Amino acid sequence: MLNALTDESLKQEVARGFRTLGFLAWHLAQSAAMLHSAGVKFEVPQEKEAPATAAAISQAYQQTSQALLDAVQTQLKDENLQETVNFFGMNWKTDYLLYSFLKHEVHHRGQITILMRQAGIPVSGAYGPAKEEWVAFGMEAPV
Repeated sequence: MLNALTDESLKQEVARGFRTLGFLAWHLAQSAAMLHSAGVKFEVPQEKEAPATAAAISQAYQQTSQALLDAVQTQLKDENLQETVNFFGMNWKTDYLLYSFLKHEVHHRGQITILMRQAGIPVSGAYGPAKEEWVAFGMEAPV
């Protein structure tokens, strides 16, 4: 999804004064850091401001995602999932933190698809075929 972004599209807002597509994409690249609360150690970009290019944001997301997958596979065991961790002052079980991280990703990917459409960028189906993909399959897109 992030590979489809253009440098110009990073400025797209849903409305004046709201988060931009670039902000949201960069937020995704950094948000895996929430799993640091569970003691999972891996590199996450620390720069507050988003890079100026879509390619740099996409690359950072891909690197962080791979580092996260490697870290979870090697550092978390089944018994860790029921451990209580402090996440922003709340006591959550590690399994709930992982679940919340996935919901966070889904939420922001949904926002990103709206901004992509507004920016004129074809949307790929993140959780099933997008309208354009249904048409490419030779089917009528469900409404």
